[in-house]
Amino acid sequence: MSHARAAARLLRPASIAAMFLYACGTALAADGTTGPAVFGIPADFILFALTLLGVALFHNHTLRVGLTGLAVITAYKLLFTGFKTGPGVAGLVSHLGHEWVILTNLLGLLLGFALLSRHFEKTHIPAVLPRFLPHDWKGAFILLVMVFVLSSFLDNIAAALIGGAMAHTLFRAKVHVGYLAGIVAASNAGGSGSVVGDTTTTMMWIAGVSPVSVYHAYVAAVVALVVCGIPAAMQQHKYSPIIKHEHSHIHIDWLRAGIVALILVFAIVANVIVNVRFTDISDSFPFIGVAVWIAILLSVPLRRPDWELLPEAAKGSIFLLSLVTCASMMPVESLPAASWQSAFGLGFISAVFDNIPLTALALKQGGFDWGMLAYTVGFGGSMIWFGSSAGVALSNMYPEAKSVGNWIKHGWHVTPAYVVGFAVLMLTLGWQPTPKRGDLPAASVPAATAPAAAAPAGMAEPASDTAELLKKAY
Repeated sequence: MSHARAAARLLRPASIAAMFLYACGTALAADGTTGPAVFGIPADFILFALTLLGVALFHNHTLRVGLTGLAVITAYKLLFTGFKTGPGVAGLVSHLGHEWVILTNLLGLLLGFALLSRHFEKTHIPAVLPRFLPHDWKGAFILLVMVFVLSSFLDNIAAALIGGAMAHTLFRAKVHVGYLAGIVAASNAGGSGSVVGDTTTTMMWIAGVSPVSVYHAYVAAVVALVVCGIPAAMQQHKYSPIIKHEHSHIHIDWLRAGIVALILVFAIVANVIVNVRFTDISDSFPFIGVAVWIAILLSVPLRRPDWELLPEAAKGSIFLLSLVTCASMMPVESLPAASWQSAFGLGFISAVFDNIPLTALALKQGGFDWGMLAYTVGFGGSMIWFGSSAGVALSNMYPEAKSVGNWIKHGWHVTPAYVVGFAVLMLTLGWQPTPKRGDLPAASVPAATAPAAAAPAGMAEPASDTAELLKKAY
């Protein structure tokens, strides 16, 4: 009987992932797909579901599972359905041509911010925090609030890694998985109401959504932070309390602190300048990832980065890129009609289905409450460790987080926090669809307007709006 219970515990996260992917296949229209389907679900989705099940079951081999899934899905597309950009090898090359900017930026940011977090830890700033933080669970909660605030003006990957570096020092390298989930949730929540805090909100900004139209995501995000942050802080305090006294004669390395600031300034300035002043070329080159690495290389003569971190960070980064690439190949041509119900459902889907293509499709379709959508697709990715780039980045620092079962079991508070935050937003501000720049007034455009029919599989899309938005994500 004990073996049966153990097997049930092992299969529980896989079952949850399967249900999420089934929801993807039924909730997201796959118009134009001529390939085989099972119970109306395109085979592409089933292959993606099997990949995620493999990640859930074999969390010690996530890279191998991710690359295997990518290879199988690519082979299937080559042999049967083709790509949105065309059939065969030419279609694959064209598809990767649309995706290379976002993939390169993700790789550059994940690896660059891994080095940044180690620089930050070596500044010894985290070691002086016990002087200012409470020595009970409230200190751990305040640390999550700090991550939330950092993410509002930094990339959520950087905020999560800085939070992980602080936690490593403050809790003597013993960080509870539930608290790691709290750090990821705080970083995703903090970025949801800022157009520079998350890739998805930056995409909205590029597409013509006013920054003011996403601010109200913070109504839900603040509530969600409290609902999941307090239990996570209590878990951490029980597991390993915050250190009560800082080490004597701490010397802060202000030069390293300056390097951290330099890298972050380069990333923020590149993001703002390219996406505000040069939107016509923002999709042609990975400007932000390159800017981060220029700052890192400029700082090498001052302080040597810990290059030894890169091989392990590269494994986690390539794993995420494999999932993002798989998601980009899915035959998703439209979303359900824009409504609060569909926005709420997309939050659960984003836990396993990359939120970048979901956001691109929502922008193409229009009619959404952009603040609500920013919260759902941003915070929703916190429910599983690979549901957001912040979660993947933090799991590179803490490999024990690479278990769907442990994440769901110990990070249980993230899901109710998502639901409660969404409920508060609905009860206070309600559904507020806002037109993008260039759209007709919201009153004249029904929220449920369906997008134009997609081109059949194997045929090139004439406008390829979704691909363009994906390329402009960074």
